[in-house]
Amino acid sequence: MKKLQSEVLLEGNAHGRVLRLTTDISFWGGVDPESGTIIDRRNPAFGESVAGRVLAMQRSIGSSSGSSVLLELFRRNRAPSAIILVEADMVVVLGAVVAREMGFDPIPVIRVSGPEFHALPAAVNINLSGEIETCKEME
Repeated sequence: MKKLQSEVLLEGNAHGRVLRLTTDISFWGGVDPESGTIIDRRNPAFGESVAGRVLAMQRSIGSSSGSSVLLELFRRNRAPSAIILVEADMVVVLGAVVAREMGFDPIPVIRVSGPEFHALPAAVNINLSGEIETCKEME
């Protein structure tokens, strides 16, 4: 697979299985901050965990309190390993920045185009410059 183009919103290295959400989600009320499980029953990924996954979504929706839910996921070791967005979302970036400033392992937050979002493989490696490549050992 060729490298996908991205815009780095927050630098970091990551690898993992991709959890691609087909509908938008709010961290506040959509993700359980204790377990990392998607609890929004309207979301097709209901019951899936974001913990350790490369969370790919078009955008987050809802409250700015989503940053605090993301921070709580870090605190409980249930945060995604990376976040890929189609639309830049400063609520998501803020949660990851605060977690980094509090000493948690940094995760990359990157933006991709719609077509590249749909072309994401099942598992990816992300480097500091935001390059996304297939992670063959995890497929």
